[in-house]
Amino acid sequence: MNYSNEQITEINDALKKRTVTLPDGTSLPSLGQGTWYMGEDSQARSKEIKALQFGIDLGMTLIDTAEMYGSGDSERLVGEAIKGRRDEVFLVSKVYPHNSGLDSIAIACENSLKRLGVEQLDLYLLHWRGGVPLEETIDGMEKLKREGKIARWGVSNFDTSDMKELWSTPNGENCAINQVLYHAGSRGIDFDLVPWQQEHRMPIMAYSPLAHNESSKKRLISDPIFNEIAQKYGVKPLQIALAWTIRSGQVIAIPKAVQEQHVFENAQAATIELSEEDLTRIDQAFPKPTRKMPLDIL
Repeated sequence: MNYSNEQITEINDALKKRTVTLPDGTSLPSLGQGTWYMGEDSQARSKEIKALQFGIDLGMTLIDTAEMYGSGDSERLVGEAIKGRRDEVFLVSKVYPHNSGLDSIAIACENSLKRLGVEQLDLYLLHWRGGVPLEETIDGMEKLKREGKIARWGVSNFDTSDMKELWSTPNGENCAINQVLYHAGSRGIDFDLVPWQQEHRMPIMAYSPLAHNESSKKRLISDPIFNEIAQKYGVKPLQIALAWTIRSGQVIAIPKAVQEQHVFENAQAATIELSEEDLTRIDQAFPKPTRKMPLDIL
């Protein structure tokens, strides 16, 4: 499909305005690109690379990957997609919990850098908690920072109690972000995790912001409220769902897309400013939790 320069400029401008600020003052677009399951199908490789590059063109310059994805093949794919454009991209990868020890994290990070073809990660995340003590993982992350292998570090799939423990651990307050599952149909973190992170000026990175699989995604975006609001703005329900996820200015959503049209639709969500009435109606359809909920993890 062909998109006009005016459409692309509008989205670029929106993403420059709809930003999220990290604790160190770094400003990032509220919409980035996820890569879970990318790189696993050799026949889809060219299409996936073009999708990521188109996303960068539109202003979704944050790209998230992990050593787990495709056993490193996702990182290789991302490396190819950003070749010659490293300076345009905010690059995020994640380390397995069993690789997060003081010595093993150095090896894991070096392997990720090689697969990506870069000298430094902008952000390195602990993928989820494992058996390695937090203090040891933090020491490893801080050492990687001093060596220039990573610019900053964060965590993923941490609940409020995990974040409190992290914060009370030496250098734990250097954590830049927490990446968790979040969308209107899964908003348990709104009860206590989001308020805690807002209090500590640490943003959320939302993975699977349109739900994880086709059936749950269909349930989410087929809701009458999303359809009614989408008609009002002349857009698609999924774009309203994404606009809702980034509504606060303190959440970065990282939807994955392989089709060019889907990449465009994701990025275009940044141009949608939901009204207070819209947000109230969505809250009524997808209520904020009134008690502590278990952290949703995929």
